[in-house]
Amino acid sequence: MSRSSSSATRLSVRSTGRGLAIERRFTQPGIHPFDCVEWELRDAVIGDPKNPAFRQEGVEFPKFWSQNATNIVAQKYFRGRLDSPERERSVKQMIGRVAGTIARWGRELGYFASEEDAEAFEAELTHILLHQMAAFNSPVWFNVGFEEHPQCSACFILSVEDTMESILEWNTKEGLIFRGGSGSGINLSRIRSSKEQLSKGGYASGPVSFMRGADAWAGTIKSGGKTRRAAKMVVLDVDHPDIREFIWCKAREEEKARVLRDAGFDMSIDGEDFASIQYQNANNSVRVSDEFMRRVERGELWELTARTTGEVIERVDARQLLREMAEAAWRCADPGIQYDTTINDWHTCPNSGRINASNPCSEYMHVDDSACNLASINLLKFRREDGSFDVEAFEHVVDVMILAQEIIVTPSSYPTEEIARNARAFRQLGLGYANLGALLMANALPYDSDEGRALCAAITALMTGRAYRTSAEVAAALGPYERFAENREPHLRVMRKHLAAAYAIPDRHCPDRELLEAARATWEDAVEAGERHGYRNAQATVLAPTGTISFLMDCDTTGIEPDFSLVKVKELVGGGRMTIVNRTVPLALRTLGYSDHQIEQIEAYLHEHGTIVGAPGLREEHLPVFDVAVGERAISPEGHLKMMAAAQPFLSGAISKTVNLPEQTTVEEIERLYIEGWKLGLKALAIYRDGSKTAQALRTNKSSREDAANKSAGGAAEQQEWRPVRRRMPRERQSITHKFSIAGHEGYITAGMYEDGTVGEIFLTDIGKEGSTLRGMMNAFATAISIALQYGVPLETLVRKFSYMRFDPEGITTNPEIPFAKSLPDYIMRWLASRFLDADIQEELGILTPEVRARKARQEALLRGDTAGPALEATGDGSGNGANGANGGADRRDGAATTGTRGREGAGAVPAATALTDEPPTVPARLQGLDLGPACRECGGIMQRTGACYTCSSCGNNTGCG
Repeated sequence: MSRSSSSATRLSVRSTGRGLAIERRFTQPGIHPFDCVEWELRDAVIGDPKNPAFRQEGVEFPKFWSQNATNIVAQKYFRGRLDSPERERSVKQMIGRVAGTIARWGRELGYFASEEDAEAFEAELTHILLHQMAAFNSPVWFNVGFEEHPQCSACFILSVEDTMESILEWNTKEGLIFRGGSGSGINLSRIRSSKEQLSKGGYASGPVSFMRGADAWAGTIKSGGKTRRAAKMVVLDVDHPDIREFIWCKAREEEKARVLRDAGFDMSIDGEDFASIQYQNANNSVRVSDEFMRRVERGELWELTARTTGEVIERVDARQLLREMAEAAWRCADPGIQYDTTINDWHTCPNSGRINASNPCSEYMHVDDSACNLASINLLKFRREDGSFDVEAFEHVVDVMILAQEIIVTPSSYPTEEIARNARAFRQLGLGYANLGALLMANALPYDSDEGRALCAAITALMTGRAYRTSAEVAAALGPYERFAENREPHLRVMRKHLAAAYAIPDRHCPDRELLEAARATWEDAVEAGERHGYRNAQATVLAPTGTISFLMDCDTTGIEPDFSLVKVKELVGGGRMTIVNRTVPLALRTLGYSDHQIEQIEAYLHEHGTIVGAPGLREEHLPVFDVAVGERAISPEGHLKMMAAAQPFLSGAISKTVNLPEQTTVEEIERLYIEGWKLGLKALAIYRDGSKTAQALRTNKSSREDAANKSAGGAAEQQEWRPVRRRMPRERQSITHKFSIAGHEGYITAGMYEDGTVGEIFLTDIGKEGSTLRGMMNAFATAISIALQYGVPLETLVRKFSYMRFDPEGITTNPEIPFAKSLPDYIMRWLASRFLDADIQEELGILTPEVRARKARQEALLRGDTAGPALEATGDGSGNGANGANGGADRRDGAATTGTRGREGAGAVPAATALTDEPPTVPARLQGLDLGPACRECGGIMQRTGACYTCSSCGNNTGCG
């Protein structure tokens, strides 16, 4: 078929026989894109303004860019030494550096038919980046136009052979990639198993043994990297004789971490003792074939085969092996699963080698020793006021971005000669998108709905089809990729599979008929053009997590993810923070037909309660539109899988996404998800069960064991009535008074102590005006907390209940230990934790006390090799080792107690909670919500999960590809 509208056939990038002609859509000749927007000077600050983690004053940004984008972009992407004349100070310099350099490369490499076309390309690319319509991956922003030989790819795949020389080379290659701020993946299945003999006698070490060394290497390099921690993927085929050892290696280490934590060691995510836990710097995945999955269904045996001879070493129950994978993932979230047959069935270049591995986040999958540069499009920028999708603008942005990514391939530098050779021979690209969840919500489409999935499928089909159509035009001008000839038929076969999938999108479910027709028509064009000219790129699209760059584009949601929360925190120009309702919510309500007055009421309720459930006037049937990743109305695991399945047939690569599961999920349910993911045609699947990591699950498990022990003590004990007893404060007692300021709101906290130094009451003064509601409510809050403490409620329980509660007033504080407060109760309780609880809890809650800072510094020094090893510290010196949960801090092993991390006198005293029990009760040591991750290493904020990684919403720090 052909397009019904002649305008829809117009190409932004087309071959003229002597180069590429570039059509202008957003710009005009003679008018620079920078002159078409309003600019202003701001200060970029991350952390406490008096002692910030980062500050750059007088930076120039477009008025419509948020303060959060300002802070993150200035810190992450402005180049040059801070406070030096060469330091970038304007988005004009940053975008000009990147767009200008790419356009110059295009001129030098002969991409453009004329100078006018080169100028048009540079102007259009500048406009797209300036208006946050799309963004390159971080290495491009870091290096292009700044480094002489810039590394531009975020993702690499390596290979290893069954020789010691190759294994050592693998470690060196990974180190070079980590040093440049990128990540890599590798399949270790070629390495012989521990059940196979060496040529000179004895048995081999096996791949899992070599993983230990590589893991330690990555853990060391991450502290010296300039941009992020090391990210890596390790893959093992399901028929490898060491597959069971691989499946359980991380789960066993997690159990070790639990035992050490119970013994008093620091097992927090960045704790100095956690460095002894192995395999923690990699994501692990098992490669399974269709044949294996069919045997799982039939309950048959599966063969584990020798790497050297191919003989069967062992036969195992296929169903039991998959069950073990599910159980290990239930315990520690690893291993993930990659569906090998599906991956290679969609492989465009099988004659050049099969696909064995992926990048760390599982979206880039191609031949060994290869690279991929990523970019993402902000989908919400193409939503018209009536909710329809601007197809032509989207197609134009795809054209320009694919061409820009293609130009980058040749002049980029690569960590090894083989990767450089393959990158230029296959020219793999990874265009993707972000803000899908926000687009669906704005159009009042539930994420877990047939209509939402059909819209996602149509957009993804249009993006990839248009990308390959443009790739064919570039091939007509400059020739196809070097290895296209040997892969012509399989490449075209995959293109026809994409075309067939486009026609399989259910017409009745797609709410945008024009979009669906455009997607199908562009695939017709892409296949026809490829048959005539070939393709310039072996792959074109993936769906990456878009961690840091999502903040650059001011996106509400990342990658293919739904929204995490309907309540957002916004940075204010001039400093401070405020809580706002997700800006997509009013759009959705307006789409659903609510009046302005009703929208204001619902927003006010959401702002106050943090949930839309129960909002006045909101109809029950509209609630699914506002479902999010976690919480009261969390999207089901099947909803996540089905959305991935809707997009997967239209991607060259795969999807970086972790399916979040509630804590009560069973092993059997995870096993069913693995089978369902295979049947839905996914290429990879990773799950994360809440509470499956040591920092979360340990105390919960301990509490469960104690509960079980109490129940087994006998029926008489269970029948005994228990009554709380109040431990009153002495008439004369010591106290601490602390002055605080939160976003300009000042006041005083006074904490009164028992004789043993534990806290028993708090008073709040000078908060709000005399007689005001704020003052009255805070005084009532202080009274309630004081009574709870005197009746033996552990301070840790109260701290965890009120920390990170969000409502005004909130913002930047003057306390460097707690640089941001989300509410008065949040600040008050975390300040109490900083004075009366141990360093483990402080670190977990992002409280940057001197002990926490020193702990991080010691770990960094240890990883750099500055010391021979961590010093052994006494439990009572404020290091935070020991059991938690007591009012007054950590219990010492000699029966005495500290009074917290300040080292006050009072050794030998007992916590206030002992007035009720011989041993303070243990409470769950975790924050609520699957979206919450560890404290950010750069600014102390709480990170949230983005795909398989974590991203800090305060400073943009990202732990993976981005």
